[in-house]
Amino acid sequence: MKGVGLGISALLLAAVLLVALSPDRERTERQAGQRAGTGEGAVDAAALAERQGALLDEIVFLRETDLGRVTGLIEAGSHQLFSQGISSPTVVNRLRDSVQADMDLAFGTASELTLNPAGPILADGSLNPFALPEIREALNWLVDRRHVAEELYGGLAVPRTLPLSTAFPDYARLAEEARALELRYAHDPDRAREAIEAGMGELGAERRAGRWFFAGEPVRLRLLIRTEDERRRVGDYLANLLQGLGFEVERRYRTAEEASRLWIATDPAAGEWHLYTGAWISIVIQRDQADNFSFYYTPRGRAEPLWQAYRPAPEFDALADRFSRRDYASWEERQGMMARALELALADSARVWLVDQLNASARAANVEVAADLAGGVSGSALWPYTLRYTDRLGGRMVVGLPGLLGEPWNPVAGSNWAFDRMITRATQDPMVLPDPYTGLYHPQRIAHAELSVEAGIPVEQTLDWLTLTREAQIAVPGDAWVDWDALHGRFIAAEEAHPEGLTARTRVRVHYDPELFARRWHDGSWLTPADFVLPWILDFERASEASPLFDPAHLATFEAFRRHFRGWRILSTEPLVIEVYSDQIFPDAESIVAARAPSPLPWHLLMLGILAERRGELAFSSNKADRHRVDWLSLVAGPSLPVLERLLAGVQKQLQEQGQESAGLSFLLPYGDALGDWLAPGEPEARFAALDAWQRAFGHFWVGSGPYRLHSVHPVEGSVVLRRFEGFRDPADHWLGLSRAPIPELLLDGPLVVAAGRAAGSNGLAAGGREGREGAEFRLAVTVEGAPYPEEDIREVSYLLFDGDGALARHGEAEPLGEGEWRVRLDADTLAGLGSGANSLELAVISRRVALPAFASHVFATLPSGEELPR
Repeated sequence: MKGVGLGISALLLAAVLLVALSPDRERTERQAGQRAGTGEGAVDAAALAERQGALLDEIVFLRETDLGRVTGLIEAGSHQLFSQGISSPTVVNRLRDSVQADMDLAFGTASELTLNPAGPILADGSLNPFALPEIREALNWLVDRRHVAEELYGGLAVPRTLPLSTAFPDYARLAEEARALELRYAHDPDRAREAIEAGMGELGAERRAGRWFFAGEPVRLRLLIRTEDERRRVGDYLANLLQGLGFEVERRYRTAEEASRLWIATDPAAGEWHLYTGAWISIVIQRDQADNFSFYYTPRGRAEPLWQAYRPAPEFDALADRFSRRDYASWEERQGMMARALELALADSARVWLVDQLNASARAANVEVAADLAGGVSGSALWPYTLRYTDRLGGRMVVGLPGLLGEPWNPVAGSNWAFDRMITRATQDPMVLPDPYTGLYHPQRIAHAELSVEAGIPVEQTLDWLTLTREAQIAVPGDAWVDWDALHGRFIAAEEAHPEGLTARTRVRVHYDPELFARRWHDGSWLTPADFVLPWILDFERASEASPLFDPAHLATFEAFRRHFRGWRILSTEPLVIEVYSDQIFPDAESIVAARAPSPLPWHLLMLGILAERRGELAFSSNKADRHRVDWLSLVAGPSLPVLERLLAGVQKQLQEQGQESAGLSFLLPYGDALGDWLAPGEPEARFAALDAWQRAFGHFWVGSGPYRLHSVHPVEGSVVLRRFEGFRDPADHWLGLSRAPIPELLLDGPLVVAAGRAAGSNGLAAGGREGREGAEFRLAVTVEGAPYPEEDIREVSYLLFDGDGALARHGEAEPLGEGEWRVRLDADTLAGLGSGANSLELAVISRRVALPAFASHVFATLPSGEELPR
């Protein structure tokens, strides 16, 4: 038997859909012929090698909410890319069949049922059955996840049972435990009914004439059902199931905004809803999902009323808290904790996971971009560096997205909309960039890094841009900054705050690009150390009640940071070297460095926002803006702009009057002297003059340093224009090697029928393998784009053998044979243990180049040794 079968991971989704949705050979040839016939040909290699900065000259973002128009707009040539994920089978099929269009797949979206845990008696005196964990748990048996995936999502999804994405590494690492839990919670409506009846009896409800009653009234469940996508069908499906169990169901159909006013904004005890058809998107590949338990099941997840109503079992809560701090001593301990936490999550079931979805990002056939395997194009950190036409260099591209300018833009606490973030990402130049296919970080403005961790801490290094060492103890130096005195505007050193000494679990020493301070912000001003120092000061100011910048909404994030932060210091400015101490760890060394490496923000731009907030005219966050009844700071549009223009004029006037009498800025800010130590002579005057010229030229204050600059903003028309930043001097082809995902393609061969316990010399060899005294042999071919997948790029090829009852009979590692070939041998004793019937062999391939594990499966039958086998 050949091909990819229905495995236990979203690489079932990846493998099945990469086959089902990939263009056929005729379509591919037509596309190639069409591109060749344009007269423009492929991009000239010499011209590409000479180009610096962005690969396009201009990008226009337009609002487009009708997904049904996507294929037609691409074919008409009015749009070249759509960044939103498309999950409609109809639209995906149109894209698949189109010669002018193509698509990229992403696996970072999950759908689930969010349950209201309040009660069991709600404020109106009604009963909430979902207050009882046993009834929440029973929904796992009630829903048929395969039906949801194949029928309600049209095959563009795979079943999901656990709070781990089936497409991310942790799922593959815990495949054996995951499979056992999936079997335990497989669709079983009879078991669901029994558990619900027992739970309802415990709550004091009674069943009469097939209907549930409590205190003489029917038990009514209010279902919040999202209307914009397949979740409407999911909600109706669940409503029908619950009605069949005797509940009275009120279907409340709501859009995203309407639903959020209920499930997020209201007190769950008010009883406005009992169940919500939820969904979550991860914009990057999460290599470590240990935080999921705290986020989805405990009050530490978010500040909203729903999360504060969660009451996890003490053991589960303690495990979740330990994971948030990465409190484990070895990898084996972590995996044991993860396995137990998964069990407890299913017993809790504050959320009932349904499916992992596939989303498609649509593009013209002659467009190429590095789309993130989790977040698609909109979540890709590399899209600004890789988006291009394959048949010409430069040019203008039109990108459609469902929303933009959804909230004010500012770099401190501005818009969190995915599509706003996508646009602003192109204007920024981060210190590190995540690989869109592995989630590992690559250096962008870092020359190299040195990471030291305490001995015994389970951290693994994969890439060679950093070094990893282990030390018995890591002492924090006395001159490291560990705190900030907002009242007096000064740094607090470790020797002052901790005279007894301070240690940390990790030390990161970041050596930045020697040419970093030869780079310019978009307004023409040079980067300086002050761009690293002021963001750090501002973070502490916003968390201090002694500061007029204090913002309670910032506290939760800041306190999480303070629990692991142990200090930092600047060792050198030529080149820039920064040392950071922390107790927080991640399994990957690259993730630790990425989380610790300070990033710059233009200090002169931040200062305008700081002045505006200190004077009570604007606020960085929506929360503070609402509380103080001022405008939420926007650097690109709206009533913030006149305020910022006036403040800028005032700053320039004060600088002119002050002259060079003070090296700092204490006449503007109470901590101006602390910042002044990191300013070059004349820097403030030059900075604000450059910002003034920028604002006059473009009408906004958004200043970045990335490959594209913000040219114009049109809120009424719903468009934003980016243009290539001429000052971005990186080679244009630097990141093109990551434009395509090297996903392993699997082909598994083996016998269809095997004799259980047959001795050597008996009759019968089955196609694709052999059986005899040695047992049976199965061969796996692993390729990428038709070529053998290099063995050095494969981390692991493991197998799981399941008997006819779905129980795990054996697991182990496949044997490499070279040239992309791998082998699994099952001995005669193993085959004999399977008994007679159908069995399944499932192989998981974990690549070093792609974080998504690839799965293939093979079904074969075992027969008693006395029966004849086909030849």
